[in-house]
Amino acid sequence: MLHSLMNRMQVMLLGFVLLGRSLEERARLQASSDMKDLLSLVSSQSRLVVPADGGSILTNEVFPSEAACFEVPTDDIRPGDFILILPGETIPVDGKVVAGVSVVDESMLTGEPLPVRKGSGLSVSAGTVNWEGPLRVEVSTTGAMSTISKIIRMVEEAQGQEAPVQRLADVIAGPFAYTVLTLSAATFVFWYFFGTNIFPYVLLNNIAGPEESSILLSLKLAINVLVVACPCALGLATPTAVLVGTSLGAKRGFLVRGGDVLERLAGVDIVAFDKTGTLTEGKPSVAAVAAFHYNDETILRLAAAVEKTTTHPIAKAIIDKAESLNLDIPFTRGQITEPGFGALAEVDGTIVAVGLMEWVHECFNKVSGNYEPDDPKSQIRKMLLKTTGSSSLEQSKSVVYVGREGEGIIGAIVVADVLRDDARSTVLRLQKMGIRTILLSGDREEAVASVAEMVRINDTHNINACLRPHEKSNFISSLQKQGHSVAMVGDGINDAPSLALADVGVALRLQAREDAASDAASVILLGNRLSQILEAIDLARATISKVHQNLAWAIAYNTFAIPLAAGVLLPSFNFALTPSMSGGMMALSSVLVVTNSLLLQFHYNHIQENNLQSSNNFRYKAIGTQEVDQ
Repeated sequence: MLHSLMNRMQVMLLGFVLLGRSLEERARLQASSDMKDLLSLVSSQSRLVVPADGGSILTNEVFPSEAACFEVPTDDIRPGDFILILPGETIPVDGKVVAGVSVVDESMLTGEPLPVRKGSGLSVSAGTVNWEGPLRVEVSTTGAMSTISKIIRMVEEAQGQEAPVQRLADVIAGPFAYTVLTLSAATFVFWYFFGTNIFPYVLLNNIAGPEESSILLSLKLAINVLVVACPCALGLATPTAVLVGTSLGAKRGFLVRGGDVLERLAGVDIVAFDKTGTLTEGKPSVAAVAAFHYNDETILRLAAAVEKTTTHPIAKAIIDKAESLNLDIPFTRGQITEPGFGALAEVDGTIVAVGLMEWVHECFNKVSGNYEPDDPKSQIRKMLLKTTGSSSLEQSKSVVYVGREGEGIIGAIVVADVLRDDARSTVLRLQKMGIRTILLSGDREEAVASVAEMVRINDTHNINACLRPHEKSNFISSLQKQGHSVAMVGDGINDAPSLALADVGVALRLQAREDAASDAASVILLGNRLSQILEAIDLARATISKVHQNLAWAIAYNTFAIPLAAGVLLPSFNFALTPSMSGGMMALSSVLVVTNSLLLQFHYNHIQENNLQSSNNFRYKAIGTQEVDQ
């Protein structure tokens, strides 16, 4: 009879344990499903385009008439090959568009929901989706070197790195196992030698069997303690939450390199920003146009015509602006460029000069001989103040003057490194979260102070200009010595030492380009959006909160379950767990820990909605403030 009873209990115990393991494994697979989604984005087939005559020259058409197209495995594609991508297809490799115009969905890479226009010369990444038109792409990287493969590899490495709180759980787990074995032996000794003598009526409980055996009761209670104790819950508390957190970050366009980074990011109380390329766009663009007797489009059109044969960054900014407005840029002839001063050319039958004010004056004094300069500098400044406010003139900028033969200076174009759209709202949101914001820059004081004013970093102690890379590092080190946890946000090679030294280095990544900044950083914002730092901090805090919840549950569960399994309620309430019930509780405990980690996905969606709403509110508030300032 005793043998049969023990057999039935063994079957039930194994059944509960296997069920728990099955549910736990299913939950863990669901937690890693984001990585499977990324892997599924890589297309296994590609359309290889080759010259039909075996040559190597193709025309600029998407599918040249002299070419042939073959569908081949993506693994056979090599850098330098040309592939054809039709609308609706996933781009299989990284490359550069050589023909065709389309829009590409890069949400899997950057987290940005809006598609991005792609044309000749622009880069495309594996895993993104071509939407509108066919593209011919020259392959740059394939296989393990592609952007999506690197992302997957970085996330997998991150998921393998333990957070400090995980090491604490590991330290607890070892002594915990020995403690449980000791408690199990103590339970058997107590009930067999003392308990059944002190409380003889407990033998009437079903756990003692029909023969009211004290050894059976003691053995079952000892087994209960071994079975119900759950070191698995302690072991799963951190890695499951980190697994979900890092996967969510990768899916939404930012990479977090490990659970230790998540824990440090959750505790950040200071965020230091670089200026150029971080708070600003990092490239010159047209900030304002002023015109005397013509409209702004005419000034841009004439300037772009003169500048289109030069390679200066300011010239490129003017041409890009004119092209973005779809202006008809006229043909020119007789272009002359004087390095450091400007350029002139014949446009529509008259000479047009673009450059420094004094140089433009000199050009027209020579050409027309009767030009009498006014004070165009002060007049143009007044016009620009009306349209842009003083801040745009005080930041890093260049004013390019446009002159015309017989008329003199007819307008000016301000080319500046403009503020990112989300810079002010991000800084204000961080300040609302109780995080101190600091500006560290190597630029001149006037430009740094202007940007600080625009993003509302008002305390002069938080504004630092004219800093060399090692001085930025020293400043961060001094903050850390004061007990602060510092995150540094940057984008260039000059920021790499500070990113490496900070508790958390955050790098903005441009077009999947790798540089020293992204190598040194522990968080990479693939979407090149500053507001992603808000999502990263919120995700880190939510993830570590889940870790603490899981650990609290595991400790509370064992504190409650072990005495219950040892029969603490047996004398007073005639209640005791069976080994099968203990197995069910143990399995349920592990499943609950994993399920609680999976709930992070729903919590993070709520965080995203709140951040979007808050960012919009701050953006509207910032626009209103700017109007008042003007």
